[in-house]
Amino acid sequence: MRTVAGRTDRVVVVGAGLGGLACALHLAGSGRQVTVLEREPLPGGRAGRLALDGYEFDTGPTVLTMPDLLAEAFGAVGEELTDWLDLVRLDPAYRAHYPDGSTLDVITDTSRMAAEISRVCGPREADGYLRFVDYARRLWQLERTDFIDRNLDSPTDLLTANLLRLLGAGAFRRLQTKIDQFFADPRTRRIFSFQAMYAGLAPHDALAIYTVIAYLDSVAGVWFPRGGIHAVSRALADAAEKHGVRVRYDTTVTRVETSAGRATGVVTADGERIPADVVVLNPDLPVAYRDLLPPSSGARRRLRYSPSCVVLHVGARQGYRRIAHHNIHFGRAWRGTFDQVIRRGELMSDPSLLVTNPSRTDPSVAPPDRHSYYVLAPVPNLEVGTGLDWRGDLPRRYADELLATLERRGYLGLADSVEVSRIVTPADWAAAGMAAGTPFAAAHSLWQTGPFRPGNLHRTLSNVVFVGSGTQPGVGVPMVLISGKLAAARVTGGNR
Repeated sequence: MRTVAGRTDRVVVVGAGLGGLACALHLAGSGRQVTVLEREPLPGGRAGRLALDGYEFDTGPTVLTMPDLLAEAFGAVGEELTDWLDLVRLDPAYRAHYPDGSTLDVITDTSRMAAEISRVCGPREADGYLRFVDYARRLWQLERTDFIDRNLDSPTDLLTANLLRLLGAGAFRRLQTKIDQFFADPRTRRIFSFQAMYAGLAPHDALAIYTVIAYLDSVAGVWFPRGGIHAVSRALADAAEKHGVRVRYDTTVTRVETSAGRATGVVTADGERIPADVVVLNPDLPVAYRDLLPPSSGARRRLRYSPSCVVLHVGARQGYRRIAHHNIHFGRAWRGTFDQVIRRGELMSDPSLLVTNPSRTDPSVAPPDRHSYYVLAPVPNLEVGTGLDWRGDLPRRYADELLATLERRGYLGLADSVEVSRIVTPADWAAAGMAAGTPFAAAHSLWQTGPFRPGNLHRTLSNVVFVGSGTQPGVGVPMVLISGKLAAARVTGGNR
C-alpha cells in the first residue's frame, strides 16, 4: 500500500465533513497533531443543519446504516459511541407506497419481513426474499474486507480469491437482472433495486455488486440519531476536540502551498499560512483539484457524475398517521424515469420520491404540534440537464409541483399547512462546491469503482490525501466514514 512519504506529525484536514472528521479521529488516535479547517460555522459539510423558525432540518443524508463504523471512529480515541449519540433503530426502516394504493413495510427482522412480503405480495415472493437476503449478505461479506474497507492502488489489488467468488455469484451482472431472479412482483423488485440511484445509476445499468446497498438499507438496519444526522457531525467534531484536534470554523482555505513535489501548508482567505507535514482534502475531489491545488499537480481525468436531486425542506402544521419515518413513494413509471434523469436530462414526469418525517421520531426538530418533512426528488446533474434553469423561477415552480404530487399521493392539506419551506437545487449544490451540481459525486460505473475510482493519495504530491465520497470507496455515509479511516491509513501506514 502506498503511504505518505516523509514526516507526518502535523496534519491539516481541510473540511469538517463526515469523512474529514472520521479521518481526524483516526489520526488523533495515532498521535498526530491535527488541525481541521472548516469554512462554515458548524461541522458536517453535506451533513449540515438548516434552522428555520423553530424547525431543524438535516441538509444532506437522512439515512444512517452501519453504526459500527461510527463506533470505530470514536473507538480510535478510546470513546464509546453510546456516550456521544442516542441512536434509534427505525422500525420499519422504510415504508414503500405504490401507485395501486398498497404499502410495504421494509423491516430488518427477516422473519417479520418475510411475513410482510407474504401478506402483500404472496408466499412465493417471501421465499424469494429469504433467498435474496442470503445472497446479499454473502456479497457484503465477500466485498467488505477485500474491496471496500481497503486501500486499493491498482487493479491487481483486486486479484483475490474473493474476486473469483464474486464472479461465481454473478456480482458483475446487471443489478436488475439479478434482482429479478429473486422477485417477480414489481413492488418487491423496486424496493430492493431503487438503491442503485445512490450509486448514480439506473438498476438496469448498475452492477449486481451494489446489491450490498439494499442489504445495508433493508437487512442490516437503519438508525436515526436523535437530533438528526447532523448530531453525528457534531459528536464527531466534539470528540475530536476532546482528544486534542483543533477544529477551526469560519476558516476558508484558498490554496495548498507546494514545493518540490510536496504540500508545505495551506493558505486561508485571511492570508494566514498554516504549515503542515500532510494535507488531507475533504472538499469534493474535482473541486479540490480545481480550486485548491496547483494546475500542474497532475492531470485530472474526466468523470461521469451521478444524477443530482432537489430537496424540499418543509415545516408544516399537518401530520399523517399512515406514513413512517422514511417513505418511498413510487410513481407508475419506472425504467423510463431513470432514462429521463440520467440520459435525457429531463425532470421525472412521474417522479419517485423519498419523504422523511424526522419529527415523527424526534419531536424536538419541530415546534410543538408541528411536523418537519424532507422531500427528495432525483433530477439531472448540471452536465446532463443543461436545459434546466435552476437560477430562474424553476425552483419555485418545481417546489409547487412536488407539493401537488404529494397531495395526490395522500398528503392532503400539506400545501395549505406549510409554515416554512426551503428548496435546494443542483445550482445550490454547485455553489456549495459540488462538481456538476450533485451531492452524490462520481457515478459508480465499473470504471469509476474500486481502484478505477479517483485514488485517495495524490499521484504527484506525495503528502496530499483525499477523503470523502469522490474518492474510494465511494458514496453514502458508510462509505464516507470508511474513507476517513482509509485516508488516515495512508498517513499512518496502517494496513487498511
